Order: sequence, then C-alpha cells, then structure tokens
Amino acid sequence: MVTVFPEKTVEQSHDGAFVRQGNVFTQRFGHGPGQLPVEGGRYRLIVSTGCGWSRRQLIVRRLLGLEQAISVGYVKTRGDDGWEFDGQPGGVDEVFKVARLNELYRRALPGYDRRGTVPALAEAATGRVVANDYHTLSIDLETAWAPLHRQGAPDLYPRALRSQIDLLNQQIFDDINNGPYKVLFATAIDAAAAAKTVFEARLADLDFRLQSRRYLFGEQLTDADVRLFVTLASFDTNYRPNFPTELGPARRIIDFPHLWAYARDLFQTPGFTDEHEQVSLGLLPNPNGKYRRGFRDEITPDEDPLAPWLAPHGRESLRGAALSSGPGAAGTAGLWRWGDPAAV
Repeated sequence: MVTVFPEKTVEQSHDGAFVRQGNVFTQRFGHGPGQLPVEGGRYRLIVSTGCGWSRRQLIVRRLLGLEQAISVGYVKTRGDDGWEFDGQPGGVDEVFKVARLNELYRRALPGYDRRGTVPALAEAATGRVVANDYHTLSIDLETAWAPLHRQGAPDLYPRALRSQIDLLNQQIFDDINNGPYKVLFATAIDAAAAAKTVFEARLADLDFRLQSRRYLFGEQLTDADVRLFVTLASFDTNYRPNFPTELGPARRIIDFPHLWAYARDLFQTPGFTDEHEQVSLGLLPNPNGKYRRGFRDEITPDEDPLAPWLAPHGRESLRGAALSSGPGAAGTAGLWRWGDPAAV
C-alpha cells in the first residue's frame, strides 16, 4: 500500500480501515443564542482547490452569490506543520499574514495538535478559526446566509426535501466522497478492497437513479448534487491513479454513462468550476505546462483533458420525479424516524 499522507497511520480502526478525524469547530451559523453571527465581510474561507470538501463550499458560494460576503484564501501544499499558503505572494495569506493554516487554528485553540483541515472559516479581524465542519457548512450557507444570497439564487436545500437530502448526503459522504480515502489510506488490503467494492456499487446505484432524472432529486438542483459532483470531477484524474494495483483496475466515472453525462451537465453549469480548480483537477495545465495526475504526479497528455467535459450531455429533457427506489427516499414519501415515540 502506498503511503500518501500521515492519516495513513494515525486515523485507522483496529482492522486497518481508514477512520477520518472528527471536526472540532462545529458551531453553526444562525441568528439565535450560541450561534455564529451571519455578517458579510466578517469571515474568510480558507480552502485548497485540490480538496473536495473545499470545492463544495466554493461551488455553493458561487451559486448563491456570496463572493462579496465571504473572502477566500488558498493553501496549496502540506508540510510538517500542515497546510501552507505557499501559492500566495510571499508565501503568506494576504489578510492574516501567516504562512500556515495551523497558525489560525492555534489562535482559536492554543496547543491545537491535530490536522488543521480545510475548508476552515476564520474571523477576518482576529484570524481565529470559528468553523471547520464541512458536513454542515454548505447547509449553513444555503440557509442561515439566505439574506445575503444574490437575487434568483437556487434553493439548494428546499424544505420539502431536507430529510431526503440529509439521508442521501450521509450515504454520498460515507461511500463516495470518503470512499477513495478509505481505499487509499487503509493499511489492510481487505479493508481497501471492501471500500472499493462499496464505492463502485454506490456509483452504479446512482447511475441508475440518474437514468431518468436530470439531478438527484428530479428537476431540483440541490446540495446533494454539489456533494456528489466534487468526487465525480476528481476521481478519474486524481484518486484513481493512486489506487493500489493489488486491487485490480477500478472503474472510471466515464464507465457509468448516466453519471458521466450528469457530471458533464454540472461541470458546464456556471458556478461549478473555475480555472483555478480545473488546474487542480488535471484539466488545465500547471504553469510548467504539465497536467496533474494523482496526488503528486504530472503528465503531458496526448489529448486535451478538458475537451470531454465540454461535450454535449443531452440531459436537458429529463423530468424524473424526486422520489427514487434508491437511497435518499426509499421509494416512499416518508423516512424512518427513531427515538421519542411521540415524535413518530
């Protein structure tokens, strides 16, 4: 198995499976007691364009028109003390004047010794990280930040579908977003093989779901589509080249016809990528003229990697219903609810 990042040895179960560290700064945005205040210009979003959790927030930020309300700072590589602002002029963030993201984590929590993860929202005035929970951050941007949305912004978290979106989002995270990491960071080949099997099975399930639906919930673009897209866009060029050869060849996104057309549909939708992100996805060249492949390799491709993403997708006429026999709806209008019997 190939060692890629320190997670490979410190975030594992007893049987060699990858177990991702939890988030520390999980306070939610809102307008009530104990919630982070929603205020344009108050926060700076720190991201890596090579990170799917980061690209999710960037997509939502663009779709909702929050570019002026929340500024963005970019980290590039990871050194001994975590993410570094080495892609910025002088190797420091232009607002916080620091070289490493962990410095902002330690401003919020002195002695912080875990991985300083992206995305992270920090207060512009103090440089303290206040939120790093990528599970809920996009939801907060879609709901609590609604007063700052652009006119005509899409409702990515419609109230009538929230319970179904939440369920599908959990499955997308477990099996697809986190799936490649479970393969790459496992230390037991059986754990990696199991993760690969689940990943490909979930892709096949969603390929069927998208056969008759333009988006995961029919005609409504939602938060779930953003979450799925970030992995579809990066798998063939970034994750798949690093899969252990012992597992045999992994199926590509382009091998799933409906998923591949769906991914192109979203890619061609304004807001889903920018040129900076396309470089990280290996679709546009680095300054040296080479294209990214895997986590560290670079190649000179024989054909333009961007061209297939711009091919017609033919999904404009799909009108399938929001409910599906697959995950996220269970083929019914209701969902299981456990706990207080009075709430059922």
